[in-house]
Amino acid sequence: MTARIGVVTFPGSLDDRDAQRAIRLAGAEPVALWHRDRDLRGVDAVVLPGGFSYGDYLRCGAIARFSPVMETVIEQAGKGLPVLGICNGFQILCESHLLPGALTRNNHLHFICRDQKLRVENNRTAWTNAYEAGQEIVIPLKNGEGGYVCDAETLKRLEGEGRVVARYLDVNPNGSLNDIAGICNEAGNVVGLMPHPEHAVEPLTGPTIDGLGFFTSILKRLVNA
Repeated sequence: MTARIGVVTFPGSLDDRDAQRAIRLAGAEPVALWHRDRDLRGVDAVVLPGGFSYGDYLRCGAIARFSPVMETVIEQAGKGLPVLGICNGFQILCESHLLPGALTRNNHLHFICRDQKLRVENNRTAWTNAYEAGQEIVIPLKNGEGGYVCDAETLKRLEGEGRVVARYLDVNPNGSLNDIAGICNEAGNVVGLMPHPEHAVEPLTGPTIDGLGFFTSILKRLVNA
């Protein structure tokens, strides 16, 4: 039976189609979800894609957090539903308190778009189990508010519990604490990642296919659940 993975479209989403394509290439069925609908249509997992939900007014992700679909996503994530937030999706997860901390304006105050080297620190999550721990990958990064921040106690807990999922290598592109590119919740079913794995899933569009593992990982988790 083919896994069904929902991709939420908010007003201002612009990577939802890319996420759907990545899901299809991984071997699952993408299911389009609309921000105003509470029904998740029986999906096995959810992706919150990148973009500028609600125009990034107030704060990035702050309005999307209150959309009807997120009420259900928050409830189901608490029951174990796998959720991946990419870029703006990561911001929404933090605003929803499904993940701790916040994403703030890049420390150099400029939007950045580059191919970014990462190290996969935690390969035990629902979205990273296709990688080796310590594996280095390259996927695109594009953000203006990508600096991960949190209080000292939260940072200590994230590091101590192994909840840093990925870390920037060679250069810290946005001022994130401890070079953090992505984190997960305690259960490992919710992951937030600032770079864009959906843009690195096939050789034609490159720069690598290193991002495909995030989408094949969820299939492995669902099969073994």
